[in-house]
Amino acid sequence: MKPIIIKSDKFLNLISWFFRVGGITLFPFIIVRPYTRKSTINHESIHIAQYSELLVIGFLLIYLWDWIHGLIKYRNFKVAYEHIRFEQEAYKYTKSYTYLSRRQRFHWINFKV
Repeated sequence: MKPIIIKSDKFLNLISWFFRVGGITLFPFIIVRPYTRKSTINHESIHIAQYSELLVIGFLLIYLWDWIHGLIKYRNFKVAYEHIRFEQEAYKYTKSYTYLSRRQRFHWINFKV
């Protein structure tokens, strides 16, 4: 699925509670800053693929579970975020611009919380 890309500093500033957010995916939208890099769009596009294979609600539930698990384990918002399986996959392949064309479904399962 091709995402709908919205450029908005204002929205991203509103949700930057714990650290500065450069982009966010809220299926089917990717919201980025006006001056965003190609790598950020690629990162968020990986999340679109993850959302799609988990029918949106599955993605949100697993994302939340991983984040809460990380908060309990690491007691740090940023470290908890970095240990979310979906984020690990997206960060690993952020600059691999052909990744989505060869990505295996449910690849995020290979990452540990």
